[in-house]
Amino acid sequence: MLKSLNLTKNLGLLSNLWSDSERKSLPKLIAEASKMAIIQRCIPRHYLTSFVYKKDRENILDFLPNKLLDEMKAKYNDRDVVEVLENKLFFNFFYGQFGLSIPTVLMYNHKNMFAIGNRNVEINNSREFKSELINLIRDNFPASSIFIKKTSGTYGGDRIYRISSEEISSDNAMIDSLYQEVIKAGYLFQETIIQHPGMDKLNPSCINTIRFDTFIDNTGKVEIISSYLRFSNGQLHVDNTGSGGWAASINLGTGRLEKYGYRPFGKSGGQRITEHPLTKTVFEGFEIPDFEKAKELVVKAASIMPGLRLIGWDVGIGISGPVLIEGNSDYDLHGGDILYGGLGANPVFKKALEEFNYLS
Repeated sequence: MLKSLNLTKNLGLLSNLWSDSERKSLPKLIAEASKMAIIQRCIPRHYLTSFVYKKDRENILDFLPNKLLDEMKAKYNDRDVVEVLENKLFFNFFYGQFGLSIPTVLMYNHKNMFAIGNRNVEINNSREFKSELINLIRDNFPASSIFIKKTSGTYGGDRIYRISSEEISSDNAMIDSLYQEVIKAGYLFQETIIQHPGMDKLNPSCINTIRFDTFIDNTGKVEIISSYLRFSNGQLHVDNTGSGGWAASINLGTGRLEKYGYRPFGKSGGQRITEHPLTKTVFEGFEIPDFEKAKELVVKAASIMPGLRLIGWDVGIGISGPVLIEGNSDYDLHGGDILYGGLGANPVFKKALEEFNYLS
């Protein structure tokens, strides 16, 4: 059955490729995919998933295999220190001491014991849980919602919730279900960042985060590899492409969006868009507020832990400036490969490839 499902999926992807009006000719598809397979020594799945098959993708060897990108993350990030990123509570405690702008943690728990400010509270039922949630929102006006995140294992937006004061008051079944889930593990409860009105013009349904990739070279210098903006498709409270959202590249020099928005080939069927599906805001030329300050924020964050050399940082633009939402050591570098137009052409990433001895 599993083989049958995979075959159906693969046939669907090939059908999308074949019907794409932007694809190259069949002889060119075969020649280029064969060239990538021989030179990059792999099955070139990224020829499809990185949209290399499209007519405007000419620098085909600059697009890199996923296996290579995964191996590079493992090389450049010391497993002994990644917990300061991968555990959201540790991230808050560690990076918060350096004066970085990060979301405020209002409460966190271990099973049914909850830390709220300077007190520990045992919460034994959903009624008590609901009361504390109401207090959290009341004490954090003007936001009318809070974020609840599992402290670890939330890749792709999994186990991340935004709940409003209205939902807390009216949906007892949801609160009961959430309470039962929360007390099984550890969660943190964060303030909702109020987004800069300039970003609302693109998409007001969530904080649209900027993904910055940084690299620390072998001299200790921190540099930004690339950046792209992520935005939800509809009214979702998360913006990552794994949850159906889109992403568009940002020009590092100007802080403006490039022409196209992408999401994974399997979700988009090869489609690229040039404006937000709901607001109809055109991507090309859209200026990100406080972009230079956002760049300064991630460079400072990256410099704090030298054992984490290749990191993806998520930054939201709030009304008071950039906010560092999280950092990721085991993340999708493939997204940067797509949106930059081939990381092999990126001058900073070339340093990482050279140190890695890629194709040497």
